[in-house]
Amino acid sequence: MNSEQRIVNAELMEKEEPMGNVIHTSRSTIYKHKGAHRTARLEGLEEPVNYGMHGGILAFYKSKYGVEVQKEYPATLDHFVASVAG
Repeated sequence: MNSEQRIVNAELMEKEEPMGNVIHTSRSTIYKHKGAHRTARLEGLEEPVNYGMHGGILAFYKSKYGVEVQKEYPATLDHFVASVAG
């Protein structure tokens, strides 16, 4: 970073407002079951959320590592993608 960039960065930092107040803290407990199955208990929800493998993820792990599952569940990746999509 050259001196001109440092000056611009310093000017921008002076203009930035502090981050706001915390409005929510997510609290959860994760329970591991056999294989890839996990259950999340999320504060504020009555029902647990199940995670595991399905579809292409399961097909990959099955062909590469011989993974078998008793029941297919959404992967944590599914929840990340859905949350970004809004």
